[in-house]
Amino acid sequence: MADKKLKPREQAFIITFEKSFSPELTVEELVANASECESVTLNEKAANMAKGIDSNLEEIDKIIEGNLRGWSKARISRVALAALRLGVYELKFAQKSAPVGVVISEAVNICKDYGSEEDKSFVNGVLGSVSRS
Repeated sequence: MADKKLKPREQAFIITFEKSFSPELTVEELVANASECESVTLNEKAANMAKGIDSNLEEIDKIIEGNLRGWSKARISRVALAALRLGVYELKFAQKSAPVGVVISEAVNICKDYGSEEDKSFVNGVLGSVSRS
């Protein structure tokens, strides 16, 4: 994170991704830990998005599971799952969400930077399904 300034959406993704490895930590603890690094500055919007994802996680995961075709949540990579959680949060829970196309495109771009080619198309397909439901 030190080499470039990350957008709030990408910062929220990173906190959400980190939470998948440290479920015992609260989002507030993860944000505080990240903020202790000299090279990391978390945007308040990013922290609020990560908290929103965490507080709606059960319902977000149900939406994701309801839009999987031939997959289970356990088979999804952590990068794709974090990107999906971010995208579903923005599509279904964020009060001032970006347009659907922007939300999906940004989630796919996150997968481009952090995940695999398969993650990109998978996230695109699932979020497309979520947006139509």
